[in-house]
Amino acid sequence: MSDAEKTDLAIIGGGPGGYVAAIRAAQLGMTVTIIETRSTLGGTCLNVGCIPSKALLNSSEKYAELASGGLADLGITAGKPKLDLAQMMANKDQIVAGLTDGIRLLMRKNKITHIEGRGAITAANTVTITDHAGNQQNLHADRILIATGSEVQPLKDVPIDEIQIVSSTGALALAKVPKRMVVIGGGYIGLEMATVWRRLGAEVEVVEYLPRILPGMDADLASKFKTIMEKQGITFRMGTAVTSAKANKSGVVLNIAPADGGDAEKLTADVVLVAVGRRPYTDGLGLEAMDIKTNDRGRIAVDAHFETSIKGIFAIGDVIDGPMLAHKAEEDGVAAAEIMAGHSGHVDYDLVPGIVYTDPEIATLGKTEEQLKTAGIDYHKGVFPFMANSRARATGHNEGFVKILADAKTDQVLGVHIIGHDAGTLIHECAIAMAFGASSEDIARTCHGHPTLSEAVKEAALAVEGRAIHI
Repeated sequence: MSDAEKTDLAIIGGGPGGYVAAIRAAQLGMTVTIIETRSTLGGTCLNVGCIPSKALLNSSEKYAELASGGLADLGITAGKPKLDLAQMMANKDQIVAGLTDGIRLLMRKNKITHIEGRGAITAANTVTITDHAGNQQNLHADRILIATGSEVQPLKDVPIDEIQIVSSTGALALAKVPKRMVVIGGGYIGLEMATVWRRLGAEVEVVEYLPRILPGMDADLASKFKTIMEKQGITFRMGTAVTSAKANKSGVVLNIAPADGGDAEKLTADVVLVAVGRRPYTDGLGLEAMDIKTNDRGRIAVDAHFETSIKGIFAIGDVIDGPMLAHKAEEDGVAAAEIMAGHSGHVDYDLVPGIVYTDPEIATLGKTEEQLKTAGIDYHKGVFPFMANSRARATGHNEGFVKILADAKTDQVLGVHIIGHDAGTLIHECAIAMAFGASSEDIARTCHGHPTLSEAVKEAALAVEGRAIHI
């Protein structure tokens, strides 16, 4: 075992939280070393998550639009398209490779040391790094930041082999389009992957334990989205538990039963995707040996400065409380680095957008109606449909709506929920407004360019007081 040079900050994990924290810390004058088990940085998000899934969503959307004859009304016709799945996957991989190379260059630009290996905390200021050959070295650091992210939540008696029973990782690399796919879980990941493979020709059924999809999101939005997905050919089996699944030469056999009790039955599929959530990845970090406290969900407990129960050891991203989203981890990383440097880093967790990148997209921010009712907060609601938006009609993206919730007394915007084309971009106007405590009146009286989808946001704000113009 050899000793490495001392560093101001050692970061375990090179995902969006870790590498962004590294860059911000370096900008603030720290020497930084980042430890990552993969040969590339970017974590799950860039390597086998957010980025490859968006590449496939984009490619599959273009294929489906052409294959369905959806361009004929625009005066554009073509012969029957041919799917080259291998090339589609190669394009996805090329996008990922280009972005990981970009992060590598950012590390070099900011003079950040990248060590490939597995890091474990063996003292309050020491990380022991084991490379893939089993060689070890100690890295001494003034501060240690845990940014190891999350992993797929397993489902009892549904063993993932990444061939027939797959996680999101396997679903991003299938060699052929399955004839029939069953997706276990009606959350973000499950619905995005269901969309990809349905567009490419698979028969897709989503099995969800709860009586609704997208738990935690606005109920009206989730209901509307389910209807749209059904129109696109995806079927749903709600309130259903998957008790086991077994792969064989002809496919996968699933045993299912009503979640609230009842007769069991069987489902068959060529491929089953397990997408029931994620859990913090902390195996082998040395938390127990160091007596670093965790909560009942296995997340690392931190204070308002991201510091754990051990002084000098910090944690961010999916391993601590809050939504398991790449952009939340990035904000954590910046704030933690700034706090370490004596600045006032802060993250407003009420203003972390949640986005589903299907067609139409879903974007949500702040409180839902259900949350406001539970809290006893009186509110006004404004809803505007994209069907009444001129740009949406002109481009053929007229499904969905914008909903704005505002405090009944102060008119402060408390929540915004959008289902529609490019919702993930539109939501950020509202994020900025809410960050400054804006009222619905503030949004309504801000001039929006015409014709744009953003006008639907303005109209929804007008609708809060019952004065929308175009409905």
